[in-house]
Amino acid sequence: MSGAIWDDVLDDVDRAVFEAAGWGRRAGFGRRPVIMVIDVNYNFCGDRPEPILDSIRRWRYSCGEVAWTTGIPAIARILEVARRKRLPVVYTTNPRRADGFDLGVWTLKSHRSDDTVDVRGHLGNEIVAEVAPREGDILLEKRKPSAFFGTPLISHLTMLRADSLILTGTTTSGCVRATAVDGISHDLRVTVPHEAVFDRSRLAHKATLLDLHMKYADVTDTADVLAHLEGLEAGLFDAEFPPAALAAGVDAERAAP
Repeated sequence: MSGAIWDDVLDDVDRAVFEAAGWGRRAGFGRRPVIMVIDVNYNFCGDRPEPILDSIRRWRYSCGEVAWTTGIPAIARILEVARRKRLPVVYTTNPRRADGFDLGVWTLKSHRSDDTVDVRGHLGNEIVAEVAPREGDILLEKRKPSAFFGTPLISHLTMLRADSLILTGTTTSGCVRATAVDGISHDLRVTVPHEAVFDRSRLAHKATLLDLHMKYADVTDTADVLAHLEGLEAGLFDAEFPPAALAAGVDAERAAP
C-alpha cells in the first residue's frame, strides 16, 4: 500500500488492520472490459476550469477545476485507446423531471435542490464536449447513484459477455463508488484509475479510493490501465457489439463466430 494516493489519510492502526485482515489484494484486469464514463457532464464539471467555490455558485454539483485539469484529460487518454481497440464505451448522465419528483428523497439533502441545472434539456446534463459520446457508444440515463439501478446496464453487459468494468468519472464517493459496488455484486472485476475519477471533496476522494481498493475494486493509475488496454486484441467485441465495429469501418459479420 506504500505510495498510494490515500497514504496521507491512512493512519498506522488502519494500515495494520487492513494488512492483518488480508484486504487490498489485487484482483487483476478482466479479459473483456467495458469502459464506463460516469456522469461527466457540465453539472458535475462546470463549463470551464475554475476554482471549485466559483464553479459551485453556478453549478451546485460541480467538482471544480480538478475535473478539467486531471479527470477529463485522463478519461480522454483511456477513450482514445479503448476506441482504437473497439471496446464498448458506456456513458451515464442524469436528467430529472422539471418538478423534481424523480429526485425522490435526494431533495432533502441540499437546500439548493430547486436549482434547475439538472432538469432535462438543460446544458448541465450533456456530457462535456472533450469526452462526449461518439457513434456506437452507449448512453444510459439514470436517476440514482449506481449506473446499474433502474437501467438496462446489466443486460447490456450480459449481451456483450463482458467480465469487467473500467470505471471513470464522478463523483468518486458517490456514483463511481455505487457503480463499483454493484459491479462486484454482479461478479464483474472492477478497475478504477485514480486520475480518471474525481470528487468535490479531496478527503472523500482519497478515502473512497482506499475503501474501494481494500474490499471491492482495483484502484490503479491511468498508465497501468492504458498498458493493459494496449495489450488487448483489437475487436474483442465485434461480434457482440456491431456498432463499435461499424464505427471503425469493420465488417461485424465477418467477426461473428
